[in-house]
Amino acid sequence: MGYLTRFIVFMSLFTGLVSGFALQKLPLLHFDEGYTQLFGDQNLIVHRNGKSVRLTLDERTGSGFVSNDIYLHGFFSSSIKLPADYSAGVVIAFYLSNGDMYEKNHDEIDFEFLGNIRGKEWRIQTNIYGNGSTHLGREERYNLWFDPTEDFHHYSILWSLSHIIFYVDNVPIREVKRTASMGGDFPAKPMSLYATIWDGSKWATNGGKYGVNYKFAPYVAQFTDLILHGCAVDPTEKFPRCEDEAVENIRQASKITESQRNKMESFRQKHMTYSYCYDHMRYKVVLSECIVNPAEAKRLRVYDPVTFGGIPHRHRNGKHRSRSRFAERESESI
Repeated sequence: MGYLTRFIVFMSLFTGLVSGFALQKLPLLHFDEGYTQLFGDQNLIVHRNGKSVRLTLDERTGSGFVSNDIYLHGFFSSSIKLPADYSAGVVIAFYLSNGDMYEKNHDEIDFEFLGNIRGKEWRIQTNIYGNGSTHLGREERYNLWFDPTEDFHHYSILWSLSHIIFYVDNVPIREVKRTASMGGDFPAKPMSLYATIWDGSKWATNGGKYGVNYKFAPYVAQFTDLILHGCAVDPTEKFPRCEDEAVENIRQASKITESQRNKMESFRQKHMTYSYCYDHMRYKVVLSECIVNPAEAKRLRVYDPVTFGGIPHRHRNGKHRSRSRFAERESESI
């Protein structure tokens, strides 16, 4: 079965499921069928007959894995359990990127899990880049309604021609709609799916005030229920095209139901702690894709204006460098 045929079959199934978002009915992927180790030698361990992966950070190195195929649009998901106890400076990422293919004009769609000092909650950051637009940054940050270190929880990305939707436990927490004025800032080139754990001491917790303390190492992140479905493309094709049926199917799948939208608005009002759409220090004019919600704006005014550093570029050897000229300043004192 070819790449495109497999994608059409999947999207027909997914379109029928998306209204109830029954993720448990989608086929799970064996690690060896879909992924390859990225870096970290013995710090990556596959368990449960290939159905679960442990990524470890210690004094030597972090670790990570990458999808075997590259994808143009699709649905990407994993259940993840984060390290407990002191986790300042630790960064766990679940993201799409083509940085290895397009060093100067890459695209990216990110879930970033940012550790914290003992007694403080882990924070989630989402972000997107398109065509190397790292000078902008479209970050949002959130707290959670559960402890992500106690059990596994679903984190998912739906990427279509016109929408990007982030989900936590099947609840949409963020929707980015492509606008004409975004141009190439909207991710539009084929990408790989990555998962990594690494040392982000220089920026991840209170602007680098609190770094990784290896007294609490090893830091272990666990991944299971891997779902990797989309329009897989031949790596020799730089700009593949899906047939009209496939494009329409994923367009339908990207629709948020009224019930889902209500849950998303409730989550954002209760748990969002930062959005670039309300950061008037960075952006004097609100970016075109932002839909200003009065309730969100009112709530976020209680926080001092913040400016976040860009999500660092990840290399196969596990080293990282900051891509943004902005320095992070946390809005809440620790």
